[in-house]
Amino acid sequence: MEHYTMNLTLKVWRQKNGKDKGGFETYQVPGISSEMSFLEMFDVLNERLVAEGKEPIAFDHDCREGICGMCSMHINGKPHGPWHGTTTCQLHMRAFKDGDTIVVEPWRAKAFPVVKDLVVDRSSFDRIIQAGGYISVNTGNAVDANAIPIDKQNADDAFAAAACIGCGACVAACKNASAMLFVSAKVSHLALLPQGHPERKTRVAAMVAQMDKEGFGGCTNTGACEAECPKEISLVNIARLNQEYMRAGFASE
Repeated sequence: MEHYTMNLTLKVWRQKNGKDKGGFETYQVPGISSEMSFLEMFDVLNERLVAEGKEPIAFDHDCREGICGMCSMHINGKPHGPWHGTTTCQLHMRAFKDGDTIVVEPWRAKAFPVVKDLVVDRSSFDRIIQAGGYISVNTGNAVDANAIPIDKQNADDAFAAAACIGCGACVAACKNASAMLFVSAKVSHLALLPQGHPERKTRVAAMVAQMDKEGFGGCTNTGACEAECPKEISLVNIARLNQEYMRAGFASE
């Protein structure tokens, strides 16, 4: 793969805090390697800003391995940028060309208020998990993998749903800022496994109620969430969530 350097123009959203109006600022970023990750490019820009006595751009990051879900950036109108099934930290600069202008924004959703610059508060996802995304049993020591027989298809589907990293790209991509794909993934992977069955009915009702309380919009099945999800979580999970929710409603007293 050919290595090259490029000169870029970045239009980055800057916002001091949640009460500040905020706006775009333009930066010239020369000499960027095509082999850098998108976050490494931001590291270079921030080092230059610090050297010039300016405040660096705040952005979320942690593992930089596509696992933690922290790298929430809206790049040229797409959550996590132009590559399919890729987080921002795994996006490399070879996705762009010399002379390109790149527009970078935070997630835009009422339930994800901006903290500073590109950092948003996604604790609403944490509260949804706290409402029911767990099994309340003492696990003790790890048991053998074959101790509880599980149908292969169910195990595969549960694993695919559990791949959700809670980054919020589904919310950012949705015109309604819906969190249905995230919630459905968390509900699905526990509903499909026997360990999750004791709290199956209360879990889905509590998590959906918390999702609504947090101010996320409703799902209209446009599919933008699945299209932009870096872990390619399927819309089938939303259908399963609806099924689980109806089942819980019919079973309630």
